[in-house]
This record gives sequence, structure tokens and C-alpha cells, in this order.
Amino acid sequence: MKIKSILLMLFTFTYLGSNAQEAGWQLEKADENSSIGIGAQNLYSQLLKGRTSTTVVVAVIDSGVDVEHEDLQDNVWINIDEIPGNGIDDDNNGYIDDINGWNFIGGPDGNVDADSYEVTRVYSKLKYKFDKADVSKLSKKDKKEYELYKRSKKEVENKLEQAQANLNNIEATIERLTSGLKTVAKAIGEKEINLESLQGIDATEEPMLAVGKNILLDQIARGMEINSVDELLEGIGEQMGGAKEYYSDQVKYAYNTEFDSRKVIGDNYADQYEKHYGNNDVEGPDAMHGTHVAGIIGAVRNNEIGMDGVADNVKIMSVRTVPNGDERDKDVANAIRYAVDNGASIINMSFGKGYSWEEKVVEDAIKYAESKDVLLVHAAGNSSQDNDTTDNFPNDNYRGKGFLFFKGKIKSFKNWIEVGALSYQVGENLAAPFSNYGSDNVDLFAPGMEIYATVPNDEYMMLQGTSMAAPVVAGVASVLRSYFPALTAVQVKDILMRTVTKQSQLVIKPGSSDKVPFSELSVSGGVVNIENAVKQAMQTKGKKKVSKKKAKA
Repeated sequence: MKIKSILLMLFTFTYLGSNAQEAGWQLEKADENSSIGIGAQNLYSQLLKGRTSTTVVVAVIDSGVDVEHEDLQDNVWINIDEIPGNGIDDDNNGYIDDINGWNFIGGPDGNVDADSYEVTRVYSKLKYKFDKADVSKLSKKDKKEYELYKRSKKEVENKLEQAQANLNNIEATIERLTSGLKTVAKAIGEKEINLESLQGIDATEEPMLAVGKNILLDQIARGMEINSVDELLEGIGEQMGGAKEYYSDQVKYAYNTEFDSRKVIGDNYADQYEKHYGNNDVEGPDAMHGTHVAGIIGAVRNNEIGMDGVADNVKIMSVRTVPNGDERDKDVANAIRYAVDNGASIINMSFGKGYSWEEKVVEDAIKYAESKDVLLVHAAGNSSQDNDTTDNFPNDNYRGKGFLFFKGKIKSFKNWIEVGALSYQVGENLAAPFSNYGSDNVDLFAPGMEIYATVPNDEYMMLQGTSMAAPVVAGVASVLRSYFPALTAVQVKDILMRTVTKQSQLVIKPGSSDKVPFSELSVSGGVVNIENAVKQAMQTKGKKKVSKKKAKA
């Protein structure tokens, strides 16, 4: 699930004040007395100076990417085997006109924007089976599924009730503010809106007049100049409209068991291994999240435009898979396979959810990526939770083959990196307060608060989340695979894990007031460090054969 755009902005602005961090802090050198970045500022001018590199394709499985962005377009992947706009599958890969990637949540006549949450789909799937079931007659297997049904039912119904209540409150508040301001505007007439004109209004007998008067008095007390009530109403509409839309989407889509987005796509959703559906619109209706992620990895460096990505020789492939809601396992699996088959050596996945519809189809795709030496970088999530004890999908765990009545052991994919988010603040606030963590299931941390990067329409914005931390790591991995192409995906992960900037100080554990050693929040106990990683890569013998032709820049 990618966070709704309005919430990302609101959450970001919560932190933008006197302590706001400078743009690009994630690239700076780790320092005990300032922000802990990844140490990339002297990378290209010193450590990598004179070295050749190969172009690395990085797939961004996300909400979509603005491939025409001024700071991205030169680094966008182009399928040279496909002729643009001819309506023919020239390269015979099953996807027509896939010039810059593919969109698995689109159809012949449009795209999916909002979608339901996975918990809602689970509840809907099991409702027909258990709604009127006699629990006493259920088999052992069905009883386990019944517990999932009860849990999902309770969550969906409670969340839907909360969303509806919040929506009602917001709508009532907007109506009250609008009515109050229009009433006071009528009372003032042609007079200038100032302290004198407002104090001259007697609102003791008219509640709405009192509401409007108090709003304007409060604005004046804050030092704001009010040119007109209409202007103020417009500002209120912009501020509260986003929250209204968010809760409206939750009611209409996220927790609505009757909503079905697949009508737009037109696939056979029951067939989890169906591959050829979607369209070639890799941007989609809301590409802010994916465009931001893409910029962190590979915005063009040193072009004096916008900002610099981590990697200098990458091509971004957009695989649109993540709606305003929860991504679907079928789409995620197909996105991974598409990226692998079309040349990506790194896949960034800044999404996640607490339930899984068809976990195995994703596991099969990850195994496929592992067999093709592709590295997967995944955001740990923004719920301030321990991923060792709370479900978060997809992840790197899978069950091995069993024998007779014995279940297989839980194993982990070797080509997977799980990333937590680092704050720009040193000391006890080092871990971002929203970040998930886990001494077993989160591998390392990377900068993820107030990250300045590209957003659609040639614009830039500071956003935050583990969604921003993952592409920092994907960018670092891209540098290693670019300048040291003989390294395998497993070797790259091993290098990143062994070369982190270790952090042992006590920090506030996300989601609580407890203080724990930062080293306990992840497997590595540290923050990704590109300078250390490159130095280690220089001393590591790669396991892949690379031709001289391939190694040229």
C-alpha cells in the first residue's frame, strides 16, 4: 500500500519547521554530530574517479513514474526492441508497446486508482463460507481459516465505522465553517475585514455568525491578513478537502466489500498465474509516490536541475502495480517477473500490507528473480511495528519442502533486502518514529525522513517513509552492480550488510517511549554506507563473468 498523497504531504509538513533538514541530506557523510547520511558526496570525484561502469536497469514497482520529468527522462529505461505506438508486440514478450515498462493495474479503457485493502478482500473471500457456518462442525483446517475470517471481519467493520464517523465529522466541520464565514461576510458587507469591523458585530443571538466571527478573529490574532472570506474558504477547502477525500476513499473503496476494481482491468482474477493483461500507461492517474522513489534512485546527477539521485548510470523501468489501496499479489508477482525478463538487475518495492491473498504466487516470483540473479529491495513499512512479530507482506520468508506429515522449515531468500527508515536527527531520535523494525526481519536502515526528490510535472517535494529509505538502498546497490558488474545479487547484499555505519546508542523505539540500542532494530544494526560498500567491493572478487564490452560505460 502506498500512502495516499495528501497524507504524505500532511505528515511531511508536520516536520517542516525550524528543524527542517536541507535537501539532499541523505547523500552526506555520516557524522556523529550531524545527520547520518550514506557518505556519497565524494564518491564519484574520488573513490570511483576513472572507473568504468555498466548501465544498470532498476525496476520501480510502484504507483507509476512520470517518465517525462525533466530530472528523470534521460535516465528512463527504453525497450529498444519495441516500436512506439504501432499497436504490435514487436519483441513478442506478451506486452504491446511496453516502451518504458508496463502497467498491471490498467485495462483497455482506463486505470485503477483507488482500490480496497487486502483485509477487505480476505473478509469478502471468506464471508460466503463462514457467515452462517456451524462452527462446531468445522474441520481443523477450516477452524484455522475461520479465525482469519473473524479477525478480518472485526477489523474491516471497525475501520469502516471509524472512517464513516471521521468522514461525517469532516463534512459537518466544513459545512459549519462555510456557513459561519458566509454569514459573517454578509454582516460585514462592503467593509474591510479587520479587528474593528469584526468587533462591531453582535453575534450573541446568531450561533453561525459567532462561528464565523471567531474564525476571523483567530486568523487576525495569528497575524494573518484576510483579503476576502472567499479566499479563506478556498484555503479551508484545500486543507480539509484532502482529508475528506481520504476518508471518503476508505468508505467507498478501502473497506467496501462490494467494490471490485478488476472490472477495469478485465483479467481472470481467479487465475493467479495469468500474465498478459494491463496496458502501457506507466504513469497512471497518481504517480507522485513512484516518481519520488525513482528520483531518489536515479535522478540525473550534476545537471543543475532539481536534485541528484544516488546512482549515476541507471535506467529506471516503471512497473505500475500499486494503487491507492493495497497492491494485489497477482500483480506484484507479474511485476517482478516482467522486470526480471526485461533486464532489471535491481527491483525497488516501496509497498507492503498486513494480509496476503495468495502469498505463494509472490514467493514463486521471488524465487524466479533469485534464480536470475536479481536483487529485491523492499520497504519495511510505516506502522511503527516489529516485523518479527507482526505480519508484513511481501517478505523474504518462505517454507521449504516438507516430507509426508512434516512441514518444511522456514527459509529466507538471499536476494532480498528489507529497509527501515532513518531520521535526520542524531541521538535518541535516530530511528524515524513511523518506521517498522525487526532484529530478524529488517536488514538495515537508510535515510527516510524529509527526502527531497522528483514528483510529477517537473516538480519536487519532501516526502518521508520507509518508501523513501528503500530507494536509497536500491541506489547504493545500483552503484555496486554498475561499477563492479561481476558481483552477484547475494554478494551485493552481503557487502551492504557488512559495511553499514554501526549505531549502538540508545534510541526511542518507534511506536513507543521505550529506549533500546539502535543495533537491536535490524539484523545489521546500522545504516547503509555507500563509501564503505564501494571500498569493500574493490576488495571482493565477483562470481560472474563480464565481457570487456559490457564493462564499458
